[in-house]
Amino acid sequence: MIESTIRRTVLRVARKYKGESYAIDDAMPPAALLDMVGSRVVMKLRGIARFHRIGGAPFVGRGARIKSRGLIGLGAGVTFAERSFVDATSRDGVVLGSNTSLGKYTRIECTGNAATLGKGFVAGDNVGLGSDCFYGAAGGITVGTDTIVGNYVSMHSENHVSERIDVPIRTQGVTHVGISIGADCWIGAKATVLDGVVVEDHVIVAAGSVLTAGRYEAGSVYAGVPARLIKKREQ
Repeated sequence: MIESTIRRTVLRVARKYKGESYAIDDAMPPAALLDMVGSRVVMKLRGIARFHRIGGAPFVGRGARIKSRGLIGLGAGVTFAERSFVDATSRDGVVLGSNTSLGKYTRIECTGNAATLGKGFVAGDNVGLGSDCFYGAAGGITVGTDTIVGNYVSMHSENHVSERIDVPIRTQGVTHVGISIGADCWIGAKATVLDGVVVEDHVIVAAGSVLTAGRYEAGSVYAGVPARLIKKREQ
C-alpha cells in the first residue's frame, strides 16, 4: 500500500513538471525511488538559490558551475547535472528549452578568448546532452527539439586559419561558421562535430563518427571518419 502510494505520488509530480508521459519500472525499489526524489528536491533548492527565483528554477547538481547567469534563458525543468559547466559569456548567451538536460561533466563554453566574443548556444525543448561532452559555441551552436546527444560528444564551432607556414598557426586567427543540429536527431557517443556542419531533422549519427563541414540530409543515417551516408531511414 505504501509502495503504491509513493509510486503514484512520484508519477503525478513527474508528469506535472515534464509535461509528458512518464513511467516508473514496477521493479524499481521504493527506497531507490525515494532517493531519486530526494536528490531532485535538493537539486531544485540549489537551482532556486543560484538563480534567485522559485518559478522556473532549474535542477542544479552538486559542483555544477554556471557563469554569466544573466545571459542564460531557461525553460521549465532544465537540469544541470553534477559537475557540469556553462559559461554563457557571449553575444547571444545560452538558451535551454524546457526539460533539457546537461549530463555530468558536460561543458558549454561560448567564448574562447577575450579578443573575440563568441555567439552562443541554443537547445530546444526535450534535448538530452549526455555526460562528458564539450560544446565550443564561439561560432554558435543550435540543437533542435527532441534531439539526444550521447556521452563524450564534442562540437567545435571554430576553425583555425592555417594557410601560411611562415607564421605560427596559433597567431593566424580563427574563423566561425556555426553548427546547426536539427530536431529529433540522435548523435552517437564520442562523435565529433566540426564548424560548418548543418544536420537536418531526424538524422542519426553513429558513435565515433566525425562530421566535417557540410549538410547532412534529413531522415538519414551517417557513420565513419569522415561521416558518410549509410542509408535513408524508413518512414
